[in-house]
Amino acid sequence: MSTPHNAANSGDIAETVIMSGDPLRAKFMAEHFLENPVQFNGVRNMFGYTGTYQGKRVSVMGHGMGMPSVGIYSYELFHFYNVKQIIRVGTAGCIQKGMDLGDVVIAQGSCTDSNYLHQYRLPGTYAPIADYDLLSSAVEGCKEMGIRYWVGNVLSSDVFYDDNQEWKNWAKMGVLAVEMESAALYANAAAAGKKALTILTISDSLVEDKATSAEERQNAFTNMMKVAFSLI
Repeated sequence: MSTPHNAANSGDIAETVIMSGDPLRAKFMAEHFLENPVQFNGVRNMFGYTGTYQGKRVSVMGHGMGMPSVGIYSYELFHFYNVKQIIRVGTAGCIQKGMDLGDVVIAQGSCTDSNYLHQYRLPGTYAPIADYDLLSSAVEGCKEMGIRYWVGNVLSSDVFYDDNQEWKNWAKMGVLAVEMESAALYANAAAAGKKALTILTISDSLVEDKATSAEERQNAFTNMMKVAFSLI
């Protein structure tokens, strides 16, 4: 069984998938965390691999940038490949002072300026949230590994280059950081009765003049990966 976006056959993908926006980060995780990884997807260069981690079967896969992209890939994994839980690892820009480059953010909830949630025709505003068991385990993992972390709301935005700097309004409401995918992932998981969690690394700051390189974003942020794999 394949889809227009995934060449995997039934059974090729594990029940737990760790996803990243950058397919090269998925390739990095396969090479550095998985034992005996086998590639199951290369369609559109959205690499996916299945292997084992400490004896447990797990898959890693890219999901692209933005809610439309992660919406497609996570929907297909949940509905066509019997995936039970997706853990997203990615980068984010912090919008609160006191946060440092490399800090880990565990996204308890995900605000959004997107129309993605309108498809559910809900009579109000839906609040997409993480699976509590995954979230609490990630917090414990950070504590055990001595990783500096934050837990709270993030903003999943459709806009990367924000001419109006509307992130400042979200910051006033205590939102920690801006990324582009979690709201769609959490909504897809809720609609499918599955589990999801996003674990982010702060790659730049919108309130202070701090940023990392593209190479660092691809290869250097391994703490969030270690936490994600500890949840398997």
